[in-house]
Amino acid sequence: MKSFSIAAALLAATATAAPAAIKRQADFSPDGNYFPLSNGFPNPSPDQILKIQKQAFGTLPNGPPPPSISDDTKTSLKLIALNELFEVAFFTELLYNVTNKVHGYDIGYGHDYVLHALSAIIAQEELHALNANGALKNFGEEPIQPCKYTFPVTDFPAAIGLAATFTDVVLGTLQDVQFDAANNKDAGIVRSVGSVIGQEGEQEGFFRLILKKNPSALPFLTTSVRDFAFTAIQGFTIPGSCPNINTIPLQTFGALTVLTNPVEPKTQNLEFSISKSQLNSTKYDDFSVVYINQQNLPVVKAIQNPHWKHDTLVFEAGFPFDEFEMNGLTIAAVVEGKGPFATADDVAKVAKFGPGLIEIN
Repeated sequence: MKSFSIAAALLAATATAAPAAIKRQADFSPDGNYFPLSNGFPNPSPDQILKIQKQAFGTLPNGPPPPSISDDTKTSLKLIALNELFEVAFFTELLYNVTNKVHGYDIGYGHDYVLHALSAIIAQEELHALNANGALKNFGEEPIQPCKYTFPVTDFPAAIGLAATFTDVVLGTLQDVQFDAANNKDAGIVRSVGSVIGQEGEQEGFFRLILKKNPSALPFLTTSVRDFAFTAIQGFTIPGSCPNINTIPLQTFGALTVLTNPVEPKTQNLEFSISKSQLNSTKYDDFSVVYINQQNLPVVKAIQNPHWKHDTLVFEAGFPFDEFEMNGLTIAAVVEGKGPFATADDVAKVAKFGPGLIEIN
């Protein structure tokens, strides 16, 4: 399943971008098939794993797994594996482009440092994927296989901005993974997931510095839910290319595009769109926009000025930036109903479209 508007919304969330390159880089993976890599990933040999660990500056966890986990926690592991495979593909292409100074990726000063950092990030993401898929195999589940991918970036600043946005989504989603594991009494995975949250946070600080932003966005990072991440990842996959994504029992929402770009740090109306082809009917009277930001209660706003533009429903909703200091990542969703909602999970239960991803600061 593919939604280019989700990918476009992710890209639009980046506040800093160089002029578009002459063409999208296609030398590394012209058909979107990234795997297997030269190191054997996603199925490396034991010797190749040793080399990946050296590149990652650390090892796979070698302690015993818990004796059992719930089916819901297995779903979380499947989502983690799906996401890590996507990230390995993205960062591998980015490393290739910077290494070869593809048009738009000749970064000049700092070139060697960035190459060193990206090399470590790739290996660390490979270990994350191997750890999640290894746990699935241990519990009798089929490992998640990689898809074919396409990434809508043509220069280094846009690529880093996109990486920063999807890493923010990961940081929010892993909160949900820990919460669900705690509810399922699967304490055995919580510490490992927490260690990955820290690692992803270190990456995010690196991306934000490159974008000349505060290294830390918020005092309490925005939460998310697994369904939103599952939908967003599919925005970068080529339709029909994911061999066993159907084994992940999560919901895929319709695409919600944030048309306002950039989103300034002020109270304002934001403009959104939904494709008519994804609406079950032309009725939208009961739709609301919900914003999830930080650890605060979701904010519900009525849609305003809805109108059809060709085959697209365009509408606005208030964005109360000043009232809630809505910096960092905000996740927007369109729901049926007016709320209120106590949690992000409650929003996801009734969401029809999303996530629309908004980045400020």
